[in-house]
Amino acid sequence: MRGIQFVTAVGLLSEMGDLSRFEHPRQLMAWLGVTPSEHSSGGSRRTGSITKAGNSYARKLLVEAAWSYRHAARVSKQIQPRHEGLPKPIVDRAWDAQLRLCRRFRKLAARGKHVNIAAVAVARELAGFIWDVSRLAMSLALPQTVRAA
Repeated sequence: MRGIQFVTAVGLLSEMGDLSRFEHPRQLMAWLGVTPSEHSSGGSRRTGSITKAGNSYARKLLVEAAWSYRHAARVSKQIQPRHEGLPKPIVDRAWDAQLRLCRRFRKLAARGKHVNIAAVAVARELAGFIWDVSRLAMSLALPQTVRAA
């Protein structure tokens, strides 16, 4: 996936552990602390900044990876060799993620959101895509070394 190179992948895997323990991507997002906080009373519902609960190192790695989505979607020279040897469903899912996350970053910035807020929002969705790709890799019964890519 774009923005996740070797050091980031190893850091995320070591901090998050086995992703199969999360039944839904929202559980992973909450564990990372990238979900918006909520202040509700009666009929009013107000959302605030992210909760920052969970693992701060994994959250920092994820937000740093999310910054790469501010550029247009494309398969770079660094990403292309990583796609070789991976099953087509995983490569297709990574491309879908790149298209959606690049569009999301641009849309948030165009609406006037601060770029830092846009990066955290993209990081939240990126966590969901990471969860989905790991689930897909498990269903394809890929070896652990391929799942890390």
